[in-house]
Amino acid sequence: MKKLNIILWGAVAVFAALLGYLAWQSQYGGSKIAALDIGGPFKLASSKGGTLSSDSLKGTPYAVFFGFTHCPVVCPTTLYEMDTAFKTLGDDGKDLRMFFISVDPEQDTQAYMANYVANFDPRIEGLIPTPEQLPGLAKAFRVFYEKVPTSDGGYTMNHTATVFLFNREGKFAGTIAFDEDPKMRVEKLRRLAKG
Repeated sequence: MKKLNIILWGAVAVFAALLGYLAWQSQYGGSKIAALDIGGPFKLASSKGGTLSSDSLKGTPYAVFFGFTHCPVVCPTTLYEMDTAFKTLGDDGKDLRMFFISVDPEQDTQAYMANYVANFDPRIEGLIPTPEQLPGLAKAFRVFYEKVPTSDGGYTMNHTATVFLFNREGKFAGTIAFDEDPKMRVEKLRRLAKG
């Protein structure tokens, strides 16, 4: 039994090291490995009016976060932290953009989303998929979401709390974890902006 545990933990360590290596390769562009193929083309309704297409982002480094405007903690905290990081970067981050993509298109109308993101840096833009677009979009970005009924007859949403980073070519370039160390967050964004 002890030998089996050692083998299992060894396999877990090797797998974790492989994931770390692949993430590093994705971040620094040293490999053609496509194991972390995250993201994909999109054309979504924007909080600024009209639609935004990922094709229009060529040459622009950007971040993507999935959430919803009625989120009590994770979404406002993440947007506030990104707002703060953008301000900390100053001119170094002038080309950066962030997209807050709704996992609750039933409630997150264009007008409501526009009002919500107006509380943050103007480079943070809300995007609203249709209910038909959302499943494919979530799959492309490897994002989990689910509607959870509440005791008052309403609902809330569970969702992935990761910020995904994309370089100027629109390729996945890393992540920022929920409540990540502020210095690390700023450094990741600085590298993204310089790339």
